[in-house]
Amino acid sequence: MTNKFTRKLGRSGIEVSALGMGCWAIGGPWTINGSQAGWSSVDDSESIRAVNRAFEMGVNFYDTAANYGAGHSENLLGTIFKNKRDQVVISTKFGYAVDEAHKEVLHYDDQEETSNVAAHLRVDIENSLRRLQTDYIDVYLIHVWGLTIERALETRAVLEDLIVEGKIRTYGWSTDRPDAIKAFATLPNCSIVQQQLSVLDGNIELLKLCEELNLASMNRGPLGMGLLTGKFAPDSSFEADDVRQAVAWHPGFKDGHPTQDWLDKLASIRDVLTSNGRTLAQGALAWIWGKSPVTLPIPGFKTVTQVEENCKALDFGPLNANQMMEIDQILGRNS
Repeated sequence: MTNKFTRKLGRSGIEVSALGMGCWAIGGPWTINGSQAGWSSVDDSESIRAVNRAFEMGVNFYDTAANYGAGHSENLLGTIFKNKRDQVVISTKFGYAVDEAHKEVLHYDDQEETSNVAAHLRVDIENSLRRLQTDYIDVYLIHVWGLTIERALETRAVLEDLIVEGKIRTYGWSTDRPDAIKAFATLPNCSIVQQQLSVLDGNIELLKLCEELNLASMNRGPLGMGLLTGKFAPDSSFEADDVRQAVAWHPGFKDGHPTQDWLDKLASIRDVLTSNGRTLAQGALAWIWGKSPVTLPIPGFKTVTQVEENCKALDFGPLNANQMMEIDQILGRNS
């Protein structure tokens, strides 16, 4: 690693670059329960160049999931890192039935919340290990956001066994529910929460809980699914197989277009985010680092250019306290 700006993955003590790479988009098109969940078409050769460039620029942390491209993202990372596995930290996620051949992902049961994820966990991890071409996974996360606490605790029992067996190093949950994390994260091998967080959204209560419990907060959507890069206008649209065309859960998008509210808020804080020579994207990442010492943004990417811009944010580091306060004042919120 060439960049020495690092953070630790909570209780695990695993040290990683303060920036990770989110590998959802490079999975290409796929569906979940019949709905588009990918980021339109991808060029695998460009994806491989982009991941290698991130590694060259000091990033050693890569987050993927069995779902992403119905296994395709994991397959790419496996190919890229099979000869330097000990130099990277890989996070992946489980909890759904993955049909690699048809690029389809399904719930294991009719109801996502009560899906019997634990019953399939050992098959899930073997499939991920195969695709990643490795015999261990550093960080293994429940991917079912709304899973009941009871069902999650069933998976935790298996995860603890996998720790003993050496198949995983630590585990956590991708969810934004503080009550779920309070119940789930009571054992020392649980080290990380993946939560949605950006300068314009996120559950701050959950972030504070991560600080209290010594959990890393891995941040999905740190660039607002691309909106915080400044590339979009109110009439911007997306390909039919791009998840942003129909995303309903992200506050920055509605009916396939960026919301005027988010565009206006971004414009209001543009000068602060781009201070000291940063780009908008670099400023948005710097805000996350400035918000808490436990945060770890994982911006997505599809090109080498995007990777290079995001990685250069490491050279600037976090926004300072005055810049953080100014953003809160502009947006009219408590710091």
